[in-house]
Order: sequence, then C-alpha cells, then structure tokens
Amino acid sequence: MKKIYLFYCLLLGICSQSYSQETVLFANISYIPATDTTWVFVPKDYASSGDKKYPAVVMLHGWSGNYKQWHQIINCQRYADAYGFVVICPDGFYDSWYLNAPLKPNSQMEDFMLKDLLPSIKQKYRINPNNLFITGLSMGGHGAFMLFAKKPDEFRAAGSTSGLFDLKFSGDKYGLTNLLGFPSQNSEIWFRASVLGNIEKIAKANKEILFDCGTEDDFYVVNNELRRKCDELKIKATYVSQPGKHDKAYWKKSAKSQFEFFKRIADTP
Repeated sequence: MKKIYLFYCLLLGICSQSYSQETVLFANISYIPATDTTWVFVPKDYASSGDKKYPAVVMLHGWSGNYKQWHQIINCQRYADAYGFVVICPDGFYDSWYLNAPLKPNSQMEDFMLKDLLPSIKQKYRINPNNLFITGLSMGGHGAFMLFAKKPDEFRAAGSTSGLFDLKFSGDKYGLTNLLGFPSQNSEIWFRASVLGNIEKIAKANKEILFDCGTEDDFYVVNNELRRKCDELKIKATYVSQPGKHDKAYWKKSAKSQFEFFKRIADTP
C-alpha cells in the first residue's frame, strides 16, 4: 500500500531564541481515518550534536484531543530542552483509543503506531532505540500501556496519567461502542482490548512502568485496580496517587514526574 510521508518545519521564537518544531504528516494510509499529523520536538542542541542519538518519548493525547494537546499543556519544546529528549506527539484522532478496532477497518491505530509511525520516526531522527519511552493521558494512558503490552521490546518503559485501564468501566461513552460493539454482547472483546486484559504481557516484559491518577478523578477506581494487579503479579510499577481531577491542571503537574521517571531510566546503563 502506498504511503506518503511529508515533512516540514515550523520555526518558533521562544525567549528570543529559535527552536524547530517539526511536523510529520502520514497520508494515504487506508487503515487510519485520515492523514495523521505528528509534532516532533528536538532538543536545542540537536542540530549541532553530530551523530549523537537521543532518548525519546512518545506522548499520546486524550479522548477528544489531538496532536496539539500535550504541547498546549506543558510546552513540549521546553521539556525537550530541559531533559534532552526527542518528544513525539502523534494524532490518535478524536476517539480511536489507539486500538485495532474490530468494527472499523479504517481505525487500525495499533498497527499504524507500531508498523508505520514509529519506524518512520526512528529512521528520520537520531533516536537511541534502547531509550524509547511512551506515555499518555486518559485515552492516551490506556494507549501507551496497550502498545507497550503488545510490543514491549520497542520501549524501555511506559507511563500513564489518568488512564482508563478497563474499557468496560466507561459504559456507552467515549465512542467505544463504535469500535468494539456493546459490552453486554462482546464482553470478551472489551476485556482483551483493555490494559487489564493484557496485564500478564506487561508482567512478562519485566520492565518498569509508572502510572498516576488524581484522587478526584472518575478513573481513580480503575487505577487502584491496576495497582492491585501489579502488586499481585510483582510488576515493577510505580503508582502515584495525589489530589487532582481529570483535567489539564493535573496533567501539567503529572508531566514533570513522568519525565523525571524516564530520565532516570535512560541514564541507567
């Protein structure tokens, strides 16, 4: 199948200095809903660092968001500069849940992320393949852990903030019935599409994960259930529970601990 990748740069003036935010377009791919737009932020020394390879983190947005969401919350360029990471923000579309949807042939997002987006990004940028991380918020937190479970060798570690780890918990919300059918009729499909239905794969990976959730978040109950399963299976999990809601203020606070977690692991031989 023919795929077209288009690249162009947007120059941003920040604090009287010039940084490059690059936009990557993935077009003419029949198994995703439309052209996928991905923003890539490289550290300020990237252009002058020769052959140096950088750690990288894929940041997945939440339900009803797009590739701009994380940058609107934390300013991804500043994080790229401060931590020395390439920051990758793909578009998961409005409500794809980063799944291979049984009911939507044009929403095979798991295949797109693992077979198209990541190989292309790693080819175009000087990324250390041993230090590739993934995280996300809400829908993206679920997506990050699911992609990690499906292909753990691709990532050094995974994170999530305010993730929904049991999709049945949502009921008939967030567009999931369009992807998976109704839970009462397809309970096994819903379970296998959920992080909790793939928790054994995460355990077998024997790698570290981090997840956090605000105590006032509707998904708090599901995050506590994941914590119990991680304890049961002795997964190398760091779970942070702190005051907060399912909102930008919480995700902004959470992002720093996510990057600190990834930086620590990236610096460990």
